[in-house]
Amino acid sequence: MGGGASSARLGRGEERGHHHHHDAHSKNCTASSVYSYHEKRKDGRASGYGTLRLRYGKDGVKEFDCCSLSLHPCRAPVVSADGHLFDKEAILEYIISKKNEVSRKMKEYQRQCKKEQTELAELSEAEHRSRVEKFLSTEMAVSSASQAAQGTTTTTTKPAAPPKATTSKSKGPPPAGSSISNMVSGREKKLPSFWVPSLTPENKEAKIAKPDKTIRCPISGQPLRAKDLIPVKFTHLPLEGGEAGPSLEGAHQRYKCPVTGDVLRNNVACAVLRPTGDVVTQRCVDTFIRKDMLHPLTGQTLTDKDIIPLQRGGTGFATSNQKLASAKPRPVLQC
Repeated sequence: MGGGASSARLGRGEERGHHHHHDAHSKNCTASSVYSYHEKRKDGRASGYGTLRLRYGKDGVKEFDCCSLSLHPCRAPVVSADGHLFDKEAILEYIISKKNEVSRKMKEYQRQCKKEQTELAELSEAEHRSRVEKFLSTEMAVSSASQAAQGTTTTTTKPAAPPKATTSKSKGPPPAGSSISNMVSGREKKLPSFWVPSLTPENKEAKIAKPDKTIRCPISGQPLRAKDLIPVKFTHLPLEGGEAGPSLEGAHQRYKCPVTGDVLRNNVACAVLRPTGDVVTQRCVDTFIRKDMLHPLTGQTLTDKDIIPLQRGGTGFATSNQKLASAKPRPVLQC
């Protein structure tokens, strides 16, 4: 009786072990006919093919009061009409470098235009010269024909020379110009090296397009002028001692709204008032300013253009900002 029970328990244990082994094998099975999405992404990351997409984390997003170029807290902040914040020194250096680049491209474009005009002048001169030579040759032929018709030219008849016997031994070496080899008469210097991209028959000199003289914002791509930049005035958050201190790189809470006193962070929507450059929260704009359209600190009359929403860097959450994901194009492997 005891032996039968122990054998039954042993049989059930073996059966459970068999099922467990089968389940583990099915989880790790790689012979499936379905190529799943996760397997495709895993293989794409390992092989280096396909577009690589990544969502920014908190460390990959700039703070709202940092320059869009240097990514450091602004010493002399200015804002564009689109609401992008820059450090004055960084954006002026960018504008100057772009102007120098446009000037260099314009000089290259002018040299190209001058070269094209010279080539067109040479072509027209060569065409005129060929027409003149063709006209002179036609005139010479007409003059020779008229002189032959009038009999003014005297021709002397000579006895015909006996034909020379042509034998295979009388053939001399062919002239140098009649060789079919591509290594004589300087042809070796003009070989079409098809493996060099610049020497392929389809290769043509790329023409330089006329450069655009408009300086554009490095973030939004809209036209940008130095005189359109608006100085921004942040209200410093008082330190623990009650004294307002300067902006520090290590401080996470640096500024506040001068009207409501709210601490400005990445998750707080802000706006810049154009007349004075003060940065206030969007809640202050909706609650106080839009009622009578007056500046809450100076009493000046405001318009919709005087309220510039400040573009934030985002916090890593989808509800905070729009461009929080990045895509890196890579070669595509096609079977």
